[in-house]
Amino acid sequence: MARAGRYLSLEEREGIAILRATGHGARAIASVIGRSPSTISRELRRNAATRGGTLDYRASVAHWKAELFARRPKSAKLAENERLREYVEDRLSGKITLPGGAAVAGPFERQWKGLNKPHRQDLR
Repeated sequence: MARAGRYLSLEEREGIAILRATGHGARAIASVIGRSPSTISRELRRNAATRGGTLDYRASVAHWKAELFARRPKSAKLAENERLREYVEDRLSGKITLPGGAAVAGPFERQWKGLNKPHRQDLR
């Protein structure tokens, strides 16, 4: 099989599934496909279907999972979670208080910023 590049192609995954079903090990599959044995063993471990108590490898499911996890750009957690964003904003502004009424500390500000570098005017 021709090597597709950095990521495994669906064709390579189908080859892995066929060879695995016929009883070949990771090293034998790697030599046939032209990939590193660690790539093959990682692929088999990561995408083993555990239904029915067996560790079967299905190429279509493995390829779907790989495409799902590789989607870019991923949205930021604070952009998609309103409650988390409000909590972080309140925490940074110092609005969050403990049950006793004491304020929860916000971000740490360095008190002696730049004092050991008097030649740097931007650190004052």
